[in-house]
Amino acid sequence: MKDPSTRILDHIVHLTPPGTVQQAFDSFKSLGFKVLEGGTHADGLTSNALVVLADGVYLELIAFTHAASWYPPGSDERHRRESHRWATKQPGWIDFAFLGNGSKTTRISDIINARGKLDGSGTVYLSEVEGGRIRPDGVELKWLISSPAEESILPFFCGDVTLRELRVPLQPPSNAAHPCTAEGIAHVHVLAEDGIIERLSQQFTSVTGERPVPSSAKSFKWLLQTSAASSSNQSCKLILSVPVSEEEHAFLDGKERGLYEIGFWVKEGQQPGSVVTPYGKITWVQIADYNSRGSFCLVF
Repeated sequence: MKDPSTRILDHIVHLTPPGTVQQAFDSFKSLGFKVLEGGTHADGLTSNALVVLADGVYLELIAFTHAASWYPPGSDERHRRESHRWATKQPGWIDFAFLGNGSKTTRISDIINARGKLDGSGTVYLSEVEGGRIRPDGVELKWLISSPAEESILPFFCGDVTLRELRVPLQPPSNAAHPCTAEGIAHVHVLAEDGIIERLSQQFTSVTGERPVPSSAKSFKWLLQTSAASSSNQSCKLILSVPVSEEEHAFLDGKERGLYEIGFWVKEGQQPGSVVTPYGKITWVQIADYNSRGSFCLVF
């Protein structure tokens, strides 16, 4: 039996400070996205809102419910909050997920671990664990999560136990109709320091099961899949590169790696310009079939 694909982009995680899901909701709405209410996760530590795209990928706008100091010292809640995988992350683009298969028998973690052992990349994923959340309408969602065994910028996997369409509400189609005309993800751009980029490229190859498309020694690209086809029918790429500009060097600022930028395919031309806030970078990439080719960056 053929192994399931391990390069389907599922969602991208954007973190804001504790208790600010509504502010993130309003911020992305002001950028021209239609934002949907999400819910509270099963552990009660985080809540989210969603931006669903026509290619089946979505943005998870997430925030912790409370700062760690809100929980009584020594309590189970305090321990769970402090040991959360995103507990030490700074606001911005912090993580991204590929689509798993929701199986405890044909495990995505086993598939990737076998590749990592065979190709010598050292890539190791933890066995799947259960997760879920309750939607505002009371519907319970369940999934399985597999994450890298070590602190990394590698994606985690989210595989649905309940129906994916309950987690990713592409219907009605108006859920994915955005005033900014975003139809899907053009690229996910990871920056890494020169000293680790070769090993990281090998690990991304183990995860995706595909070698990068022709690139330089300092820049690598993998073609990703999405769960649905948007009308633009544009490709989605994972980009890994060393910082080259002053802005990119400033983004890393001593960190070894980070999720630097998300590119969105848009139909209509936008006015060049940028807006700066502390929380990450968006690039609008104009679909070739509409108007002239071009892009501009919106930092938020």
